[in-house]
Amino acid sequence: MADMQSFPFNPEQTACICQVMEISNEMKKLEKFMWNIPTMEIYQQNESVLRAKAHLAYHDQQFKEVYRIIQSSNFTIQHHHSLQQLWLNAHYAEAENSRNKSLGAVGKYRIRRKFPLPRTIWDGEETSYCFKEKSRNMLREYYQHNPYPTPREKRDLAENTDLSVTQVSNWFKNRRQRDRALENRS
Repeated sequence: MADMQSFPFNPEQTACICQVMEISNEMKKLEKFMWNIPTMEIYQQNESVLRAKAHLAYHDQQFKEVYRIIQSSNFTIQHHHSLQQLWLNAHYAEAENSRNKSLGAVGKYRIRRKFPLPRTIWDGEETSYCFKEKSRNMLREYYQHNPYPTPREKRDLAENTDLSVTQVSNWFKNRRQRDRALENRS
């Protein structure tokens, strides 16, 4: 690690460089750059630097370090989604490594239940299965007035709920099947 006199970037520039390398997935360059950042708190506790450290730890399969970084620092809401994905992907990868096989949907669901998001990256919304409650409510509301949305309506719903078009289509298909099953029981 460099000292502040020999390091050519101020904390804001350092944060920007970390963010660009993280987004471009330049892990080797990022790792090399991180070794040169001064140990001073103003650099090390910067949110972009912490996110970069978490991504590097994930890349190196140091999952405990990913969890430590995420749990011990507060992050702005604009980065919650990517850090939530990092948190979950680290837990999925850890489970897959220990079991020597890929996780299916049920396995991932169990991991999400066992390792809920820490408060530092939680947006306050409960996730049921893999849909946020807000998304499920939007789908339910739409279903009440039209259980057969057009492809265009499905794309709009997907955009508004942060789901894929396939997820929206499957949700409607499954919901119609459940409703038919209930009608047949009556």
